Amino acid sequence: MKWDQIEGKWKELSGKARASWGEFTDNELVQIAGKREQLIGMLQQKYGLAREEAERQADKWAKKL
Repeated sequence: MKWDQIEGKWKELSGKARASWGEFTDNELVQIAGKREQLIGMLQQKYGLAREEAERQADKWAKKL
């Protein structure tokens, strides 16, 4: 799924994001709002990932949708 589609369907997809990254709070999921850069930043912050790894995880997750 493309990121513009993810952003448009974020309310539906935020549960799937929570299933993949269980440490996200409801407020953080609202803050991400389906935006790729926001998700990458939050992955870096919450999980201590390097940017490249966070990008890889976000893109892999998007392709599974």
